[in-house]
Amino acid sequence: MDDLLGTDINASELWEQALSLIMTYAPKLVLAIITLIVGLWLINRFVAVVDKKLGAKDPTLNKFLCGLISIIFKVMLLISVASMVGIATTSFIAVIGAAGLAIGLALQGSLGNFAGGVLILIFKPFKVGDTIEAQGFLGTVAEIQILYTVVNTFDNRRVVIPNGSLSNDTLVNVSIYHQRRCDMTFGIHYDDDIDKALAVLRRLFDEDERSLKDPEPRICVGSLGDNSVNLMFRAWVATDDLWPYYWDMHEKVKKAFDAEGITIPFPQRDVHVYKAE
Repeated sequence: MDDLLGTDINASELWEQALSLIMTYAPKLVLAIITLIVGLWLINRFVAVVDKKLGAKDPTLNKFLCGLISIIFKVMLLISVASMVGIATTSFIAVIGAAGLAIGLALQGSLGNFAGGVLILIFKPFKVGDTIEAQGFLGTVAEIQILYTVVNTFDNRRVVIPNGSLSNDTLVNVSIYHQRRCDMTFGIHYDDDIDKALAVLRRLFDEDERSLKDPEPRICVGSLGDNSVNLMFRAWVATDDLWPYYWDMHEKVKKAFDAEGITIPFPQRDVHVYKAE
């Protein structure tokens, strides 16, 4: 009988303690959950506004900055929610610091990419919209994120390049200047009239509206090759016109040389067959 009474008393005490804990922590837990949900919504809305406002002014900086703001605010929100539940903030911060140190040691490459992104934003070797050649890829910069830079190639591929590689290795910014020199070489036969061929090239240069008169073009004999006299054709054009100009000029030169009787030689080899007796 005493055992039964003792059991009832213990169960009653446990129920009272459980009820007391529920009454004490349930409102805090509910409030913490509401704070977490509302806080995440507000952070996402704030980041979206920053992305929209900053993206119109500086598309190079906005993706990087928005990602950084989102991470910092979410960590602060997590610490605030933990303190609302009753977790000691100092202990929680110490745990986060220890975890951050361990993660940092495990992800040294990612930290290097983050530092590379900061260097890119500070020194600005390129910006969103520039055409760059790096890590074996040529394309237009679409985004500069916290760890990676996204490049869209001209054959419609999306390449993700680590910022650490871009900040430490050599890259070529193709579109930083508004004008570029288009270098071409055309070979003619040794028996052809050099002055006539140069006049044809000059005429084609003058007839194309994309040709820039300043700086002056360089049209001359570049070298004497094994099979041809190589004429150097160096013309300045707008950066956007470079490759269309290059391709069109090769077609125009071939047709003009054919019309003028100027030969474009190619390597030939004579084969002699001897019949053994």
